[in-house]
Amino acid sequence: MSELPLTNVRVKSMTLLADSIVSLLLEALDGSDLPAASAGSHIDVNLGGKLSRCYSVVRRDGAPKRYEIAVAKDARSRGGSRHIHETLRVGDILQIGAPRNLFPLVEDASLSVLIAGGIGITPLWSMVQRLETLGRSWVLHYAARDRSRVAYISDIKAFSEGSTNGKLHVHFDNEHGGQALDIGAVLRDVPTDAHVYCCGPQSMLDTFEAATAARPAGTVHLERFASTQHQGDSQEFTVVLAKSGQSFEVAPDQSILDVLLENGIDVPFGCMQGACGLCETRVLDGTPDHRDSLLSAEARATGQNMLICCSRSRTPVLTLDA
Repeated sequence: MSELPLTNVRVKSMTLLADSIVSLLLEALDGSDLPAASAGSHIDVNLGGKLSRCYSVVRRDGAPKRYEIAVAKDARSRGGSRHIHETLRVGDILQIGAPRNLFPLVEDASLSVLIAGGIGITPLWSMVQRLETLGRSWVLHYAARDRSRVAYISDIKAFSEGSTNGKLHVHFDNEHGGQALDIGAVLRDVPTDAHVYCCGPQSMLDTFEAATAARPAGTVHLERFASTQHQGDSQEFTVVLAKSGQSFEVAPDQSILDVLLENGIDVPFGCMQGACGLCETRVLDGTPDHRDSLLSAEARATGQNMLICCSRSRTPVLTLDA
């Protein structure tokens, strides 16, 4: 979170929402309102030192205005979710960045169909609440492996039952013979002018992308909450910084960002998972190996930019505009 304006916040409360999912209510230390956060927004949370992660703002309410985020403990955690679940306590002070929205809601759509997988409910729950406020039609499909892994389910059920604009459908894999939600069937009869959204694990997003390939591009929206940085072979390569002429070796188990920070190079970064875009850097020479969850297929194909927190190089030398 280098060179970014930060706000000091206190952990007002922590609530266990489901198996290995906890919510945090964050309030400004000075008692002021936190900035507005549109539906789908996330904030970068500095957990100490170089440990920073981004989390969706589920709600912004209360008096004064506070943020609520929800965090699932990931068995493969590089420190973020593990730190929150095992170390963070009520009353602790954190630093957060201003809300940013890379997954915005189209508020004037005739119909919005939202598909959530597990903790992917967090941005979609905020969207559903906004759509209801606007009086827009919505359908939410909420899927999880079993009932112990669903956050906010009671609130969402009560909300949908009182809605005149929306519907909720819940799917638990273990109650359907281990079968995942059939996204193709969900979208089969959805009008082409409807906007469709998905946030969930990689397997769900892959299926969603396949199922929406023929839909108008501007009506399809997705957000990943993990990068693909560990997929594929990782070879050592050299990164060259064009502005200073410095070069560094990047080992198979290191990221470019790790190497630069270790060598005292001050570069902006946020989530360190290829999701927030703060570390996006221009590529001057060489071919990047994209492992982020943010850049579009078109942006990746140009090879002109990359996220240095997770993406690597397909060529022995990679020259960056840094």
